[in-house]
Amino acid sequence: METVASGLLHKISPQSFLVPRVSSSYPSPIFALRPSRCSASRLHIASLTTLSSTQLVSRINGYGFRISSARAQTQDDISCSCDSEAPLTAVPPQPVRIVSIFGEGSLSPLQSAPWEDVLFHTAERLKWIDEGFEMHVFSDDIIQTSGTMASSIKEEIAQADILLVVAVRRQESMKWIQNHVQNIPNVICFESSSTLANKLGGAFVNTEINRDVFSKLIRFPVSEEGKKKTQVVETVTEAWERHNSDDIRFSLLVIINAYVRPVSVLQNLRAKGFSTLSCMMKNCGPQILNCLLDPNCRNALQCLNKCSPVDQVCNYRCIASYESPQLEAFSLCVLQKHNCLQLDAKVPDKPYVHPMTVFRGAKLDHEIAEDLFVGWLWKLDWSWRVVAGQNPAYDQFPCQYQLFYRGKAKGSFWYEPIFQVKTLDGEIVWRRRRYRVKRGKNPGTFFFTVLDNGVVSNEFWTIVDVADDLSWGLFHYHGAARAAGQSYTGGVVVSPDGSYPRESESPRLINALEKCGIKKWELFSVDNCSCYNAPLGVPEGSRLHSKIEGGEQNPISS
Repeated sequence: METVASGLLHKISPQSFLVPRVSSSYPSPIFALRPSRCSASRLHIASLTTLSSTQLVSRINGYGFRISSARAQTQDDISCSCDSEAPLTAVPPQPVRIVSIFGEGSLSPLQSAPWEDVLFHTAERLKWIDEGFEMHVFSDDIIQTSGTMASSIKEEIAQADILLVVAVRRQESMKWIQNHVQNIPNVICFESSSTLANKLGGAFVNTEINRDVFSKLIRFPVSEEGKKKTQVVETVTEAWERHNSDDIRFSLLVIINAYVRPVSVLQNLRAKGFSTLSCMMKNCGPQILNCLLDPNCRNALQCLNKCSPVDQVCNYRCIASYESPQLEAFSLCVLQKHNCLQLDAKVPDKPYVHPMTVFRGAKLDHEIAEDLFVGWLWKLDWSWRVVAGQNPAYDQFPCQYQLFYRGKAKGSFWYEPIFQVKTLDGEIVWRRRRYRVKRGKNPGTFFFTVLDNGVVSNEFWTIVDVADDLSWGLFHYHGAARAAGQSYTGGVVVSPDGSYPRESESPRLINALEKCGIKKWELFSVDNCSCYNAPLGVPEGSRLHSKIEGGEQNPISS
């Protein structure tokens, strides 16, 4: 969502206009042109070698040739389609195979959840991105046995693209791993013995002794490949060390994208070269100049340039810290109006989350669902306060207030999140956004739209559960900022005072979280301690509840 707390500032991230710090090096496609009756076969191979990869793919596609990865097929398997009327057949990408080995009994930094649980959950969440991402999880106890499971892990490792080793320190386990990883192109080890070797793209990644696997690199050659590897390592390291489930998955996605095959949610964020620059200069010259002359806007661009373009957490911190009218105008022109980066993103459809269907014994309808959003905005100056959230980029800000209300116009409904930001310069500031809300097909589902920092964000919200006494609720969201090429999901636990639900409500809360594919140990607790002078209030003439009274456990009125 943008999250409850925030406006989707990340979506407008101008970092996307900067040269990406993570580039791709998955195997280059091999193209074979067979002699045939079609005139397209006269295309000169020599001329193709002078083209960029983007131009090459475009040129080849224009002549109707089928393209496949060198890893997937040999040249003899690649064919030429001579029938200009015949549609091209899409070749499904090969699965990405990941094997993860964890130390038996080891605990993660995610509220001390067992690494076993975290890794199995990560395997499930990878499927939300791409069904072809297969991750198999094994305890290091298994590799010491001689049974079926031991044979299974050997079979999986033999065809793995990536080996992820977490919290493995036993000598016999390390020795087994060292003896079975020779043919795995990518090996990454976290919280494990420094004697384990790490590889990216088939080349070893050296680390200093007694340091975490990617914490400090011995010098790479000053080659483009070396620079790229350093950038990938830096991105993966920073993400992993944030210790949350989204960034654990993100770390793996970065490696897949760089060394196995493109990842759909990351590939949009690649610089488009001269066409991007030409578009910006032709259409947005004044906005660029005004941004560079404004300290906040200039600082935002400099800050964003230090982030990987696919790292939403890093990007959002920059935007939230240096938000300004000049940055908004810059993003509105470059991204939203002219799409100079040629980006695109879709609202995720996974996980599918069902809305609640009954409230206080009555079937949930659209009016009651809207009333649940309005919540306590009758006795209090806000609808809800956020207790905890799942998304590390947008749900972790302090002092998050939610205001939901009906507008003056018939059928209008609005959402305004107010939240606190501690900028990178140490200043405490308040931020506020305004969303237009439309009912979804099913009661309890809604479409949210906001123009945030110059970019339109579209979100799909679901009311997963709300207690009859309105003592707590759980809202889930999917969202995308199409012009910024970014998509996201998350969920927030809310209550009237920002406190966790009573312990007696814990089973119901956990069940609601499970419906969203969220584990309780994934949640970030929101700091609601120093929330003074929040800029609250709704427009004059706004309407509140339709069928239920805020905070009152009364029967539903007809």
